Amino acid sequence: MFGFYRLAAATPRLSLADPVANAAEIIKLYNEAADCATAAVVFPEMCITGYTVGDLIFQDTLLKATEAAAVEIAQATANKNTVAIVGSVVKVHGKLYNCALVMQHGTIVAAIPKQQQPNYREFNEKRYFASGKGVKTAIVKIGEYDVIFSARAIFRGGNNFAFGVEICEDLWSVTPPSNQLAAAGALAIFNPAACTEQCGKADFRRDLVAMQSARLNSAYVLAPAGIYESTTDAVYAGHSLIAVNGSVENEGERFWRQDYMIYADVDFELLESFRRTSSSFFDQAVDAADYDFIDCPQTVPQSPDLAAARIDPYPFWPLSQSFEEMCSDIFNIQVTGLMRRFESSRSKKLIIGVSGGLDSTLALLVAHQCMLRMNLPMDTIQAYTMPGFGTTAVTKGNSGKLCECLNIPLQAIDITPACRQHFADIAHDPAILDNTYENVQARERTQILMDAANKFSGMVVGTGDLSEMALGWCTYNGDHMSMYGVNSSVPKTLVRMVVEHIASENGGELAEVLKSILETPVSPELLPPDATGNIEQKTEDIIGPYELHDFFLYYFIQGNFSREKLAALAFEAWQDVYSKDIIEKTLSIFLRRFMTQQFKRSCSPDGAQATAVSLSPRGVWNMPSDVGIGLFR
Repeated sequence: MFGFYRLAAATPRLSLADPVANAAEIIKLYNEAADCATAAVVFPEMCITGYTVGDLIFQDTLLKATEAAAVEIAQATANKNTVAIVGSVVKVHGKLYNCALVMQHGTIVAAIPKQQQPNYREFNEKRYFASGKGVKTAIVKIGEYDVIFSARAIFRGGNNFAFGVEICEDLWSVTPPSNQLAAAGALAIFNPAACTEQCGKADFRRDLVAMQSARLNSAYVLAPAGIYESTTDAVYAGHSLIAVNGSVENEGERFWRQDYMIYADVDFELLESFRRTSSSFFDQAVDAADYDFIDCPQTVPQSPDLAAARIDPYPFWPLSQSFEEMCSDIFNIQVTGLMRRFESSRSKKLIIGVSGGLDSTLALLVAHQCMLRMNLPMDTIQAYTMPGFGTTAVTKGNSGKLCECLNIPLQAIDITPACRQHFADIAHDPAILDNTYENVQARERTQILMDAANKFSGMVVGTGDLSEMALGWCTYNGDHMSMYGVNSSVPKTLVRMVVEHIASENGGELAEVLKSILETPVSPELLPPDATGNIEQKTEDIIGPYELHDFFLYYFIQGNFSREKLAALAFEAWQDVYSKDIIEKTLSIFLRRFMTQQFKRSCSPDGAQATAVSLSPRGVWNMPSDVGIGLFR
């Protein structure tokens, strides 16, 4: 479904040196995975015998039983398209190799030898196994099967499903084989492992797997041996992990006393998009001729649903960060960017319009923090509130309270006389509440700020956010323009979160006024209030929820997804909040506005990138202003 594939890591209950019993456990878990339409499931290192059988691994009796068990497991995959990756010892030309057997559709497709043999402290693999590093591809016999024996194999299961295999210590090496496997096209790496457990090792293992998946723009599935390995000198905890592009999607419980399996639905289209749009990824020197590209006997199944997918409704919020860390990072980037621009411009004042809305509130908080860090007086900030035809008492009052809490002087300039004069100058009937009526006010406010910047040797701090720029929900040469846009890569949903964070950090009167601002409907306040004096023009009533717009924006830019996939993911993430009709309607608005408003983005002001997405025309986002929208309706 939409490029998602279900991946699994299995930890079977182990019986040491008993391949018959172990094969039965492996087959049971494999069938469970196949019944769930899993694309591929990986089992632990040497799980047919157990990793800790010691010198028994040399015994012909055990080796023959292991080969027979491998054949039995392969036969169990007959007529099933789920791939099994099973750790096993394999004898090749008299040498023993620690391998991963790739099985599907009733056959053993390939055997992948481990390249790095740990031989320190509790590990002594060189006592038993030859290294797979540098071995030449060959055909070996395992039972009735002619099996490809290769250390540099990439498996293709149809569509864009491609994976490679490395084994345990390979990941811990200076140059993991997965680096080159990914560069050659593998979008997922499976690792059958046998990791001993020590205090603090689980955190290191988790970070290692997550960072390798990030480095490779891939999925990484680790299936370590469980607690039924020998405890003579160490304990194995079965710490299975599935990480995707730096984020741990699922994690098994350590020290679990039963067999178990973890799943994750992984978006291979998104992974491929990350690589496609990161030109440096393909700068790695990889010769495709050095790799064995092996087609699986049958196309692996895509996920039938997204039940095991983690589709974050707030994708701009990195899963690896806490709310506090994310908000602090964004705020510090904004503050640092504005400080640098203020210093380099040799400006004497920061000029900012304060409306009582979220965006100008965050911009003012950023400016306030700049003054604190630079040890400058607060009157270096020159704030203006400019009430017009749509300004309500609530927003005007919040503007004053906010500046008072921050000890920032605020000047009020009523723009209605100037706007009326302008209506007269261009012969516009002020009773006609159209775009002209609205934009005259936005441009009048910007004119005041720009002229004040000239008068006081200042720079205008832009308040518009990423969501507004994506939708073109700003007046060209009005609130669209400034000397530096501090919110330029912060979407509306994160603007709200950062303001919430600052409120919780400070408390007191500042928190109270920030809470009032947060509770005020988002509005440009360019149309007159309703009969009760409340905001009549509510942005989200007109264009749809910003939560959905930000969701669409992230995946449209980062994933390059189709309309159908955007709608499906949004429904999965937001089905408890918004109906399909609202999601479809908002998506239509997003696509239409995004495709038609590039001309505003093409001349947008500077601003530091604080999130994963920027629409800066200076190399970050390039798009013609006159593109057709037919494909994206």
